[in-house]
Amino acid sequence: MGGLLDIFTDPQMLLAACVAIGVGATVLTVALPLLEKDQLAGRMKAVAVEREQIRARERARLGTERTKSLRPEPKAFMKQLVEALNLKNALADDKTADQLRMAGFRGQAPLTVYLFARFVLPFVCFLVALFYLFVLDVIDKPPGMKFAFSLLAAGAGMYLPNVYLKNAITKRQQSIKRAWPDALDLLLICIESGMSVEPAFRKVAEEIGATSLPLAEEMSLTAAELSYLQERRKAYENLATRTGLENIRAVVTALIQAERYGTPLGQAIRVLSQESRDARMAEAEKKAAALPPKLTVPMIVFFLPVLFAVIIGPAMIQLFHWK
Repeated sequence: MGGLLDIFTDPQMLLAACVAIGVGATVLTVALPLLEKDQLAGRMKAVAVEREQIRARERARLGTERTKSLRPEPKAFMKQLVEALNLKNALADDKTADQLRMAGFRGQAPLTVYLFARFVLPFVCFLVALFYLFVLDVIDKPPGMKFAFSLLAAGAGMYLPNVYLKNAITKRQQSIKRAWPDALDLLLICIESGMSVEPAFRKVAEEIGATSLPLAEEMSLTAAELSYLQERRKAYENLATRTGLENIRAVVTALIQAERYGTPLGQAIRVLSQESRDARMAEAEKKAAALPPKLTVPMIVFFLPVLFAVIIGPAMIQLFHWK
């Protein structure tokens, strides 16, 4: 027992054991990668099989949904009426399609519905006015005057689609204008971080959607057009045309100049972002300054009579001995 203990406590024996353990660990570390089987080929084969399965599944899904369209189609009778009467040449001009796109309506279906509404609504309003004035006889006027009122209703019906379209354009532009400075700040951050224009537009569209859905749609569409259009300048010009805002047109000009001449884009976007923010603040101050004159008439009509009644009422009661 003592001899075995002397062997384990011998310094030379301990040094030899440590050297042996170290050499064994080194040999094992070097030999293990050589002994392992090459799993790369198997993994690549599994990935290829899974890719083919996904591709086959997507093809089957697209085959079942081939008849479906991403854009809403108008009713058949609307399309037939528009084509039969050639309403596109009669009621539409070159600016009609641009105005529909500015309102967020893209494709031929909104144009067909718009032309159908412009053609049908005058007759509908005219018939409703005739029924209201002649059948129900709500006003006591001569028949000629009633017929004139019916014609006015028909004229108003013809311009109702234009009024709706202008309101939609104004509402959409206001939403885009409010979120545009923030979108420019995000675009500046993306560009200065090293991203190219297309991923920057796509990232801004993802982030700005919670603030302004119309602006997110326009940014996404611009990113898509930058990917497949041969001339990138056309994609920028389409963005300016669809929005119809001068602030966006200025940014589009800066983007086109950067693409053509290689000028630095970050400084231009920073300046334009500050200008857009100043314009938004100036517009808010203008609306705030216009409130007092607008409140003058309601105060005169509703507030002053009540105030006079409260002040003069007790004196009048005592003067005339009212009970």
